Amino acid sequence: MATATFDPFREFERLFTGVATPQSSNLSMDLYKKGDVFVAEIDMPGVDPASIDIDIDDRTLTVRAERSSVSGEDIEWLTRERRNGTFARQLTLGRGLATDRIEAAYEDGVLKLTLPVAEEAKPRKISVNHVINSDTAEPKEVDGAAQ
Repeated sequence: MATATFDPFREFERLFTGVATPQSSNLSMDLYKKGDVFVAEIDMPGVDPASIDIDIDDRTLTVRAERSSVSGEDIEWLTRERRNGTFARQLTLGRGLATDRIEAAYEDGVLKLTLPVAEEAKPRKISVNHVINSDTAEPKEVDGAAQ
C-alpha cells in the first residue's frame, strides 16, 4: 500500500487562491513564505485605513476596503482613471494555518497579512522508544545450560 505524505505548505499554496470579485483587479497581491509564516501583501493605494475590514468565515478570509474620490457640485472631471468604491478580495485558506493568530498591518498603501502555520501542521520528529522485554533481557539457566 502506498502512503502519501502531507505537506502543509504545499497544501496551503494549493488552497490559497484569490477569488475574483467585481473590483478585485485593483487589489494586486504578493504571497510568500518566510519560515513558518505566510505573508500576503495586498496593494490598496488611496484607501482610508479606517475602511479596511477583514473577516474569516470558516476557511474564507475576506478583505474589504473603500476608496472614495473627490465629490462636489463644482467638480468637473477631466480624466477619471482611478477606481473608487468598495474593493474586496477573498482568499481560501488551507487547514494548516493558525487562523486565530493572523495579524494585519497597513503601511504606505499596502495591507500586510501575516498567516502563521499551526503548530499541529508543522513537520516534527517522533522519537522511538526501545523497549526491552524483561523475559529476554537476561539469559536464563535451565538444567545448567544457558538459553
